[in-house]
Amino acid sequence: MIKTITTRLLASLIPLFALVCLGGYWFASNLIAFQKQPLKLEQVQAFNVEAGTSIIKLAQQLEQLSLITDSWKVKYLVKLEPKLAQIKTGYYQLIPGDTLESVFQRFRLGQEAVFSVTLIEGKSIKEWQQALAKSEHLIVGNDDFNQVLLANGDSSGLPEGKFYPETFHYHAGDNVQTVLQRSFDMMQMSLKQAWAGRDEDLALSSPYELLIIASIIEKETGKPEERDWVSAVFNNRLKKGMRLQTDPTVIYGMGERYKGNITRKDLREATAFNTYKIDGLPPTPIAAPSRASLFAAANPAKVNYLYFVSRNDGSHVFSSTLKAHNKAVNEFQRKRK
Repeated sequence: MIKTITTRLLASLIPLFALVCLGGYWFASNLIAFQKQPLKLEQVQAFNVEAGTSIIKLAQQLEQLSLITDSWKVKYLVKLEPKLAQIKTGYYQLIPGDTLESVFQRFRLGQEAVFSVTLIEGKSIKEWQQALAKSEHLIVGNDDFNQVLLANGDSSGLPEGKFYPETFHYHAGDNVQTVLQRSFDMMQMSLKQAWAGRDEDLALSSPYELLIIASIIEKETGKPEERDWVSAVFNNRLKKGMRLQTDPTVIYGMGERYKGNITRKDLREATAFNTYKIDGLPPTPIAAPSRASLFAAANPAKVNYLYFVSRNDGSHVFSSTLKAHNKAVNEFQRKRK
């Protein structure tokens, strides 16, 4: 009798057990489908994960932003996949096409948003400071370039030309000095390599002088293939004791007064950078030289050119004599042949 009752009881429980199992499977499947649905997002959106925030709280924030629905399911999703709760604080970006799964994985791996700033070759420190000041989520101070110099044992207070032009990546909240340190290290390495491989007939006595010439080459060169010829002109003039007579140095010496044109008065003005008035090199670089300009400065072309003049299309006419140069000036600058 007891055996019969037990058998009947078990028989009645089996469908219930199967129903529970089936329900559990359905719910688990539903959770998996939930996390694979794309966020309701049409453009990149910033999202900050603050310290002490739980994954459940983050889900609620996403729902408040109308990016997901049914955030309560995350509580059970974490039970299904406990590793989801291991999130890292930081500044993230939510991207169209993201799913809750991909976003949670990004939080777990600490894949924060990456920003970039480009320090353009041929620009001055002042121009770079303006670009850095506009960079989003980058902490900028008042004297960052010199602070980096001081941290590297350079107390000259002369940062011009000592930082490498490149695109640098950073995270939100990074200090600009961490970016500039990378830039400084890259310039030191490139300058060292260029100086070590310099031509034996180079009319320069130090890496810093190489940096100065490279900065002038950068400003004077419109076409990359002319760099070593421009370098040759400067090197040949220095060897002969001729003044460099290059307009970019005049412009740099004019500072804020430069409005787009150089007058005869400007060329006659005695400034520390006016190479029409001073012998040899200006006291500092006038811009950030590229790696190509550094190596062109270290290895001038084997030509006897002493002059060049712009064709007004980015290229130049190079000459070995003053007579030939004046003819080129008449043709391309004074518009008479």
